[in-house]
Amino acid sequence: MPKVTVHRKAHFNAAHRLYRKDWSDDKNFEVFSKCSNPNFHGHNYELIVSLTGEIDKETGYVYDLGILRNHIKTEIEDCFDHKNLNIEVPEFKDLNPTAENICVVTYNKLRNLLPNHLDLKITLYETPRNFVSYSGD
Repeated sequence: MPKVTVHRKAHFNAAHRLYRKDWSDDKNFEVFSKCSNPNFHGHNYELIVSLTGEIDKETGYVYDLGILRNHIKTEIEDCFDHKNLNIEVPEFKDLNPTAENICVVTYNKLRNLLPNHLDLKITLYETPRNFVSYSGD
């Protein structure tokens, strides 16, 4: 059967601060600029979850997008939406919540729930012009 990629788009709003605890405020500002604001800042994140695999002969699906929607809601939206990532999300207690790290955390949370034969790629838009992708490589 042919391989096809299916996509599911999601959205969440979250605050964060880019900084390292072991650096001074001056050093953090030098590296992360206004994104290191001690009072945090937020983004309207757009998430695209892409699954690639063969079309199932019985269902015609690569993967049931309703099931994927539920995984994204419970594992990502419910955990990240309207949260301060630095303070309220355990995965970022000691991990700087950059777009890159949010993308990898998202990948790891979803990878465990999906069949191994499907390729997974996460694309995360922090702004309409700044986005990152991760596919486990």
